[in-house]
Amino acid sequence: MMKIDVLSLFPEMFEGVLNSSMLKKAAEKEKVEYNIINFRDYAEGKHKVVDDYPYGGGAGMVLKPQPVFDAVAAAKEKASHPAPRVILMCPQGERYTQKKAEELAKEEHLIFICGHYEGYDERIREHLVTDEISIGDFVLTGGELGAMVVIDSVVRLLPDVLGNEDSPVLDSFSSGLLEHPQYTRPSDFRGLKVPDVLLSGNHRLVDEWRDKQSLKRTWERRPDLLERYALTEKQQNWLKEWKKERDS
Repeated sequence: MMKIDVLSLFPEMFEGVLNSSMLKKAAEKEKVEYNIINFRDYAEGKHKVVDDYPYGGGAGMVLKPQPVFDAVAAAKEKASHPAPRVILMCPQGERYTQKKAEELAKEEHLIFICGHYEGYDERIREHLVTDEISIGDFVLTGGELGAMVVIDSVVRLLPDVLGNEDSPVLDSFSSGLLEHPQYTRPSDFRGLKVPDVLLSGNHRLVDEWRDKQSLKRTWERRPDLLERYALTEKQQNWLKEWKKERDS
């Protein structure tokens, strides 16, 4: 079972997310255990102060190292795995990808640090964390929403969480391409019809159609993904046809 600890000054933000949908079911199946830690509880002193003014001056407040270091140490003491991944949610971190989600899903213990204010004391970054992650080139008030995104993307990859072992494999980005179009009943909705090939019952043709549509959608919407994707000869021919049609 994976263990996920989250350090946050606003633990109530996680209540609805972790107690709903797939994330809740994963915990009920004992595939994951969540523990939300208010690291203010680990701050020293009567007033439990977790931030202070930055040395050298400047606007905003900076998270002090002591509460974060001690909260992470306490989380590690309660864990059976000797070397958890300690993840700092930060706009300066590496851009989050499906590949990173798949990497983290193989771990037994993840610890997320969600900051607020102007930033973190640099010693947290240098001596405590193993990974810095950003979910995009924008700035949020804190790391909580980013941590929720990462947790959702990781937990859904755990064995038996989704119920269909093929679901994570066929997702967009997991194969290196965007997912093909999907349809369900009715086959004719107000004159809008499902492609005939999907109703044919011919699995070979269906698989080929899906492969082709997946490639075309990627080429149209995220051509950058094709730069590091190994195309088959058939896929290369499809691309040549589409480029020829586009340029004609």
